Amino acid sequence: MVKSQRNVAIGVFAFVVFTIWLLGSILTPFLIGAGLAYVCDPIVDRLERMRMSRTGGVVVVFAVVTVVLSLLMLLLLPPLQKQLNTLVQNLPRYLDWIQQTTAPYLGSFGRNGQSLDVESIKTLIADNWGTAGGFASTVAKKAFSSGTALMAIAMNLLLIPVIMFYLLRDWDHMVAWIKSQLPRRYVGTITELAEETDQVLGQFIRGQLLVMTVLGSIYIVGLWLAGLDLALVIGLGAGLVSFVPYVGVISGLLVSSIAMLVQTGDPFQLVWVFIVFGIGQVLEQVILQPLLLGDAIGLHPVWVIFAVLAGGQILGFVGVLIALPVAAAVAVIVRYGGRQWRSSRAYLDH
Repeated sequence: MVKSQRNVAIGVFAFVVFTIWLLGSILTPFLIGAGLAYVCDPIVDRLERMRMSRTGGVVVVFAVVTVVLSLLMLLLLPPLQKQLNTLVQNLPRYLDWIQQTTAPYLGSFGRNGQSLDVESIKTLIADNWGTAGGFASTVAKKAFSSGTALMAIAMNLLLIPVIMFYLLRDWDHMVAWIKSQLPRRYVGTITELAEETDQVLGQFIRGQLLVMTVLGSIYIVGLWLAGLDLALVIGLGAGLVSFVPYVGVISGLLVSSIAMLVQTGDPFQLVWVFIVFGIGQVLEQVILQPLLLGDAIGLHPVWVIFAVLAGGQILGFVGVLIALPVAAAVAVIVRYGGRQWRSSRAYLDH
């Protein structure tokens, strides 16, 4: 009986993995909608405790999220498009600076002593981007070139809020139904692991979203005050990828330093760039992480980096979306296994 149950569990797991791999191209809006519902569920629960109906709380949260995201898009898209156009136009200048600065130190590459062919790279950029008429027009041109692709993009964008709304409304019912289907013998253990996973994952995701927002704002405002033309693009990008430990600050510092040198030609201006990212790092380590993430989330930075890279390698963008939930669940199971082992006779017997 135990062996057959184990085979069923393995079969179900394999079926789920195969289904995710097979349907990966259409899962993105469902995963994003589910993620938004998961993040917003505690807010709706709090509104319910204030004697508001579940549907009423969902409507309030959904309306607030929609308004905030719409305002952000209206405010950020025009300057973001402008700065992206500037970035594309200045890419040959950046490559020139990189070549002039690093060529004497890098020497030759390849068996025949071939050097880095920056001119070919610049020609490729010019051919592909120079006549595009701006970033937005490039995207629009590619989208409208295929009616099917355009319809898929539109459907995905429309599905995300719809999926979020219905999942958020029925979240508690779905959790209760899943719990009712668990084997009675293991319901206590599975519930304990699920609650611990929810605590780890919820604290990490909600806290990390706040950290990303604060860091992105600091980088954008700081680089803008420093006079960097690409402050919005670089600051926003560094803030968005800051959920991967150290990647945001390193990439943001490197790109903004090159952009500042190319823009001003004055190495002294790098002082302001280092000050901006230094302030961001101090605030993150001293205030943001202890306050918003805490010390007991149980997700080591190396584990987070590995999970994101592994998810992207195996399942692409879908893998990146599910990497952190899977990493949190695996970390909880490993800690549970460690507790079981330390309480076992094999461990305690001398």
